[in-house]
Amino acid sequence: MASNAMKFKFNRFSVVGAIAALATTVSLAVPSIVKSQAVIKIDGSSTVYPITEAVAEEFQKQKSGIKVTVGISGTGGGFKKFCRGETDISNASRPILQKEIDACKQKGIRYIELPVAYDALTVVVNPQNTWADKLTVAQLKKMWEPAAKGTITNWNQINPNFPNAPLKLFGPGADSGTFDYFTEAIVGKSKSSRSDYTGSEDDNVLVQGVSTDKNAIGYFGLAYYENNKGRVKAVAIDNGKGPVLPSIQTVLDGSYNPLSRPIFIYVNAESAKRPEVKDFIQFYMRNGERLAKKVGYVPLPSKAYTTYLGYFRAGRVGSVFGG
Repeated sequence: MASNAMKFKFNRFSVVGAIAALATTVSLAVPSIVKSQAVIKIDGSSTVYPITEAVAEEFQKQKSGIKVTVGISGTGGGFKKFCRGETDISNASRPILQKEIDACKQKGIRYIELPVAYDALTVVVNPQNTWADKLTVAQLKKMWEPAAKGTITNWNQINPNFPNAPLKLFGPGADSGTFDYFTEAIVGKSKSSRSDYTGSEDDNVLVQGVSTDKNAIGYFGLAYYENNKGRVKAVAIDNGKGPVLPSIQTVLDGSYNPLSRPIFIYVNAESAKRPEVKDFIQFYMRNGERLAKKVGYVPLPSKAYTTYLGYFRAGRVGSVFGG
């Protein structure tokens, strides 16, 4: 009797032990399954993020076995990772710089440069701002140039007809391609800017800042304005030919100047040999026109997407725009 009880006890724990062992085996197997999933790593510009993220979402619906991660560390931050070989694709709101070309070359990273849309860099104010519906390039320079630090602090210093109210500035951080482009177009030298402003590589932070302060002004990509029209108000920019608001039409006809620009993705040429990356880029170029418009950017001409897809398939490395 005791022997049967012991036997039963032994068998019972043997079963429990077997289940535990099986559970351990399964739990060990799960990470290996996850690990075997193909992953495409993307990082870089917050400006380019909306279109790349839209492409990634639709692509993953069709390719459930592929995971696409899209980060936001700014164009400069993205290129640092890209040129270290940490990412497959880099979102960029400006062309690659010479120092980044050199950094990639040093690590043996070759890349394929693909424009994906046009952007209209948009200057915005709070909806309660009733005085700054339009600004000249000269006024923007006075507001943002390095010499303005600590001295240009009120709206009436920009225009005596503006109120005696504090000037609250919001803009991209120093790692942002939007920061590089804006400073070159408005101030005359890339990265030449006052430093006493609220900066962030995440454009959503800038939207939040301007939308909650009556005296705020900031700038970021057109898509973020289009998706937040109820929270911020666009300012018409006058480059000497009259004030012009950003739009698809004014970008295409060239009148929204000097704040129109192409935006890019850069693909690691070695990564491009992987089937999942190749499929993703082909999907991007075939759907880029539709999705650029959907998220609020200005699509390239249809023929351009076909041309750049051809460059990708041919493995055309290097930069036409950069340096």
